[in-house]
Amino acid sequence: MNLPPLTEERRHELVRIVKNRVEEARVAIRNVRRDSIRDLREFENEKLISEDDLRRGEEELQKITDEFIEDVNQTGERKENEILEV
Repeated sequence: MNLPPLTEERRHELVRIVKNRVEEARVAIRNVRRDSIRDLREFENEKLISEDDLRRGEEELQKITDEFIEDVNQTGERKENEILEV
């Protein structure tokens, strides 16, 4: 099956879609982080973990969040370059 080459306009439209999906992924990652931090704080309030454990947990969650956001950004950039490639 032969597919016609993408027009410049269609390429830019696809790049906008990729950027939207990347932003949705970043928001989803931040939402998971927010929910996890809320759970950690509840554990601390219920005396299941110490204040130090809460702080360490929040720091670890931030590191993990940063790693996943960086992965999403790199994947998005790679896909944008692939789409714009003629």
